[in-house]
Amino acid sequence: MANWVRVASVQDVGIGTAREAIAGERIVALYNVEGQIHAMEALCPHQGGPLGQGKLNGRVVTCPWHGWQFDVTTGQHQANPRLRQPCLPVKVEGDDIFVDVSE
Repeated sequence: MANWVRVASVQDVGIGTAREAIAGERIVALYNVEGQIHAMEALCPHQGGPLGQGKLNGRVVTCPWHGWQFDVTTGQHQANPRLRQPCLPVKVEGDDIFVDVSE
């Protein structure tokens, strides 16, 4: 069963930007790729860097600490095909962004 949590307003995540948000007890990273909002676990698996503070280039975010890169639409690491950052389902209702934290 889904557990939708409001995490931000659409205006908070401009096109081509990233943002950190709190969803229940989790830190999530929100990304706006060409008007579509995506969400991933915010802590980089390398050393816990803040992926929500990374630079977004198209669909790829670069961790500001050590440069690990992930496709924000799939969570796929860009150099290691066996590594995938968990993504969370997103829905937008009006101006509100929700993520499903049930997983």
